[in-house]
Amino acid sequence: MTESMVVRRIVWLAVFGYLLTACAGGPSGSGSFIIREDVDVRPEVQADFEKAVILLQKEEYERGIRLLNRVVERSEKSVTPYINLGIAYRKTNDLKRAEEVLDKALKLNPNHPAANNEMGMVYRKIGKFSEARRTYERVLERFPKFYPARKNLGILCDLYINDLRCAMANYEIYNKADPGDKSVIMWIADLRNRMGQK
Repeated sequence: MTESMVVRRIVWLAVFGYLLTACAGGPSGSGSFIIREDVDVRPEVQADFEKAVILLQKEEYERGIRLLNRVVERSEKSVTPYINLGIAYRKTNDLKRAEEVLDKALKLNPNHPAANNEMGMVYRKIGKFSEARRTYERVLERFPKFYPARKNLGILCDLYINDLRCAMANYEIYNKADPGDKSVIMWIADLRNRMGQK
């Protein structure tokens, strides 16, 4: 490692709020899910990554995407920039590119919960519902407390594949982790009504 290289511990779900706001929500209480990634990055690459995240938070997607593309060119072994790039492409509805960069992230770390969750959301948006379901379920097998995937699986089952039992089970688990999420409370009540439950 050269002098210009430093080991950075990226606690990206805690430090870089873009991923927190981009995934379809997750409980923010004491049981928050934190993912750490140890990578060697130059300070200027880290600075560019942080600038890109700020641009994405401000919804300046074009500039943020350009900067993130430069970051991934200089830190090809880091999953985090690929995930953020995938989120940005998804938010701009460039689903083909979102799928491509998330595929790269998953090649680096096939079990990464946020990368899988994001890929599930892209699959859902392009109509690959069975792939989306498998992706969410795979995440939840390994990380049952990764609540963004739990909520997204509930949404998929409820609105896209009409598996109401799956939707209810996942919404209820999510609701126990985040009882203050008013949307999920409303969805549970709606599902109970549709399922004839009280």
